[in-house]
Amino acid sequence: MSEKLQKVLARAGVGSRREMETLISSGRVSVDGKVAYLGDRVETQQVIRVDGHVVKTISEDAQVCRVLAYHKPEGEICSRHDPEGRATVFDRLPKLQGSRWIAIGRLDINTSGLLLFTTDGELANRLMHPKFEVEREYAVRVFGEVTDATIQKLRTGVMLEDGKAHFKKIKVLPGEGLNRWFHVMLTEGRNREVRRMWESQGTVVNRLIRVRYGDLHLPKHIPAGGYAECTLDEVNYLRELVKLPAETQSLLKAEDRSERRRRIAGIRRAVRKHQIAEKTPAKSTAVKAKPKPKPASESAKKRPAARPANNKRPSRQGR
Repeated sequence: MSEKLQKVLARAGVGSRREMETLISSGRVSVDGKVAYLGDRVETQQVIRVDGHVVKTISEDAQVCRVLAYHKPEGEICSRHDPEGRATVFDRLPKLQGSRWIAIGRLDINTSGLLLFTTDGELANRLMHPKFEVEREYAVRVFGEVTDATIQKLRTGVMLEDGKAHFKKIKVLPGEGLNRWFHVMLTEGRNREVRRMWESQGTVVNRLIRVRYGDLHLPKHIPAGGYAECTLDEVNYLRELVKLPAETQSLLKAEDRSERRRRIAGIRRAVRKHQIAEKTPAKSTAVKAKPKPKPASESAKKRPAARPANNKRPSRQGR
């Protein structure tokens, strides 16, 4: 069965569908030696090239849907490449061949917590689509006065620049003072939505952590910067949420308790090593200039040169 060209390229890990559409429109993609056009459909056996290089493609049935739960730390951006050289959420993920990790939604640079990745572009697109109303839960620390009226407004809805928004649930955690914790839940992922909603009430969010996506919670045993692959049951739970057929295969190996402990210890070591590498300044490759010889002292300048060993003093008789 034929599929859209951009979908096949995205599944092969070349880039996102939007990026593939740009490549096709610019004439950089060919099928069986002929320049491809946006809207073309292809079969699995056809030869596809991008910039003259053959792309190894796989059929949709042959692809194994994988999902990764990543504990995003603050300071990382949700982009593959950053012109400013900042750390990205893709830097520490395991390498893939013939496919790539696709982020399910985004978290801004100052937000930490659960971020899901998948190799299935259709699963990612559906989970991010508002019509499926997948729940996202956040732990949020708010600075400012929060009254019962404030909470009621956030539940019923506040007007933002891009439309009305509201929290489906707000749970007040124990505590007093102007710095308080709440758990909030919504079913969409607009840009900085949680922060903007609280800011509309004159308060400031100084800590934000995503703790749940659907029924998948942030793994407690995974440190910030670490990840864990989801089980087949967890993958199929997400697929069922968005009306996709169940996956029948998993590349996740069965492991006993000791193997699991070793794997987690390895993740922690890798995270520490990565953190140390980020903090260590790069060594300068500049050639050091040779030190200049120290000038001779004044006393050394005035000291007479040593006489040769065979240079005898004239006798007194010759004076």
